[in-house]
Amino acid sequence: MKKSLIALAVLAASGAAMAQSSVTMYGVADLSLAKSNGVSAQMSGNGVMNNGNSRLGVRGVEDLGGGLKASFNFEQGINAETGATDANTFQRNAYLALSGGFGKFQMGRALNPSFWGVAAWELTGTANYSAVANQFGFAGGPSRNNSMFMYTTPNMGGFSGTLGYVAKPDNGGNAKVDANLTYANGPLAVALSYWKVKGTDKGLALGAAYDFGMFKLAASLQDAPGASKGFTIGGTVPVGPVALTLDIARENGTGMKNTDFLVEAKYALSKRTFTYAAYYKDGDAGGGVYKTGAKNHLGLGIRHNF
Repeated sequence: MKKSLIALAVLAASGAAMAQSSVTMYGVADLSLAKSNGVSAQMSGNGVMNNGNSRLGVRGVEDLGGGLKASFNFEQGINAETGATDANTFQRNAYLALSGGFGKFQMGRALNPSFWGVAAWELTGTANYSAVANQFGFAGGPSRNNSMFMYTTPNMGGFSGTLGYVAKPDNGGNAKVDANLTYANGPLAVALSYWKVKGTDKGLALGAAYDFGMFKLAASLQDAPGASKGFTIGGTVPVGPVALTLDIARENGTGMKNTDFLVEAKYALSKRTFTYAAYYKDGDAGGGVYKTGAKNHLGLGIRHNF
């Protein structure tokens, strides 16, 4: 009898411990039929005319008590067209974090704060064919960094901020600061994204979006590296089950004026799966050079989130 009670107590304790932690596998599968100037129509896995890159990830969280939680995320890019994976196994995400009432602190490889600032108002969900991202990057910089310390404040009535730092030895001899200040509450989202590499480049983006119900508008001002400045403006209109988006990104660089143009249509098949069609016009960056490799792109695809 006593042994049975002990065994039950052990099982109960084990069940409680398991209830306090969880590990989840998730991912994205995205494929499209794409056509660009000078290239015949073909299947595309992680190209310009995919809504997003396919991926497979695992994330977990453990409740440490007292409101404190430990979490991790490892995410690998996969090309659904060929089955190929990123050269670095967890190139998309590889970090460890602690979170609680104080906010969240994490270390490792992750999306930059400047990326999340742009994502707060950008209309396509930072799609591969995003006019904003292809014209200016994310405040003019990359989307991810290795070896990053990052702190995010608690959400205070819609206000939050994130500060990232990469130490000098981890960034080619020049320390990097990356940050955002965001307000997202109800129909309004506003975000300032900023990054600076000591002694070299810096980037800045101030953007906002407002959902009027019948339509959504978004706009931004951009100050990217290389004395390149510009703006973006666009809108999304729901037409029955279809969401239509028009987005324009205008860059005024040294000796050039470059305008990117996007039209996107999305049709939701479920909460996790949608089809999309998009036309993307890449502006001439000077001398017949296009950042995406061609002037005109067409894509028709499907994305499934799991």
